[in-house]
Amino acid sequence: MSSFEIKGGQSLKGEINPQGAKNEALQILCAVLLTEEEVTIHNIPDILDVNKLIELLNSLGVSSRKIAPGSYVFKADQVKLDFMETDAFRKQAASLRGSVMILGPLLARFGKGSIPKPGGDMIGRRRLDTHFIGLQKLGANFDFDSDRHFTRVTAPKLKGTYMLLDEASVTGTANVLMAAVLAEGKTTIFNAACEPYLVQLSKMLVRMGAIIEGMGSNLLHITGVSSLKGTEHTMLPDMIEIGSFIGLAAMTQSDITIKNVHYESLGVIPDVFRRLGIQIDLIGDDLHIPAQEHYEVERFLDGSIMTISDAPWPGFTPDLISVALVTAIQARGSILIHQKMFESRLFFVDKLIDMGAQIILCDPHRATVIGLDRATRLRGIRMSSPDIRAGVSLLIAALSAKGTSIIDNIDQIDRGYQDIDGRLNSIGAQIVRI
Repeated sequence: MSSFEIKGGQSLKGEINPQGAKNEALQILCAVLLTEEEVTIHNIPDILDVNKLIELLNSLGVSSRKIAPGSYVFKADQVKLDFMETDAFRKQAASLRGSVMILGPLLARFGKGSIPKPGGDMIGRRRLDTHFIGLQKLGANFDFDSDRHFTRVTAPKLKGTYMLLDEASVTGTANVLMAAVLAEGKTTIFNAACEPYLVQLSKMLVRMGAIIEGMGSNLLHITGVSSLKGTEHTMLPDMIEIGSFIGLAAMTQSDITIKNVHYESLGVIPDVFRRLGIQIDLIGDDLHIPAQEHYEVERFLDGSIMTISDAPWPGFTPDLISVALVTAIQARGSILIHQKMFESRLFFVDKLIDMGAQIILCDPHRATVIGLDRATRLRGIRMSSPDIRAGVSLLIAALSAKGTSIIDNIDQIDRGYQDIDGRLNSIGAQIVRI
């Protein structure tokens, strides 16, 4: 396991380019299984989770050819279905939560698929019911081996139907959507997730020949087609990384310009950070965050304490709750952070309290942050990254702290952030990978 050694207290200055969107990449890469023709994808982030998925696709017989940094050509014309019965498949697929999204494409094109219990962040219960129930409604049959935690799925022919998803799951919607585009007849998905990632996936599928109506809404109508063709696709910049850089700039009193952010796809993210008092200037398609000595949390119109909570799109993404919490540590004023979706995501705050933050963990879902307003600085400590988003939040705290911090288990950060130490060091950070 690698660690980061961080010398805190450095103000950063310069431009930084966000990576391609991790959460989009996991969907888009699975979609290459829907056609035997070549699919070219650009702006693929070079991160652990995405690289693991590419390796899994390669093991399934999907060829990949790197044509430029972040650009690959994929061709799924020799898919090896027998590989799904091997221990190697179980090991590879179980190490990555996004592997569940190979099910929809495999069912749609080949009538069968398998998946072990997937891994990923330990941030609370993350059920797969939405995936499985949606595919069952299209005609899939599930055979669950409880001893091996392995599920085999078959469907001689998927047939379109109406379904109301039990939750607006992003990956669940993507999985069902990818299955429905090759199903016989018309499928209606109500309560569909409508994040920009789903819009991107839908646009890609339409270019491949799919018929999808309602893109960007929670009501999708899909008319099945017999086959799909190849296409070319460019992924959005990662909105979670953009939000992380905004919080980093505020906490470290840095002057940072985030380049080419695709602003219209960021939704409420900039506004939520503005409520924390952070100045964010839109210049063209770049975000400029100037160095601020102080930033003050807004109050609601009736004078009550500000609450930041996560919600399905177009609400505030749960992946940035940890960053918002850390950013509030040095604000002027108090704020309630309400993480509704995952019951273990706020447990990293004990490390922030050890660093000197004033945080009350009310329960597994809520924490009150009493801003320090830079009256005191956080102090460096040794800590461990529990998940991707908490890991980068601890990195932000360490970069703002007095003294040296060490973050262990940084594989968790590498799962979601491409060369984060190299890119931040290029604008003035002092991070050593040990």
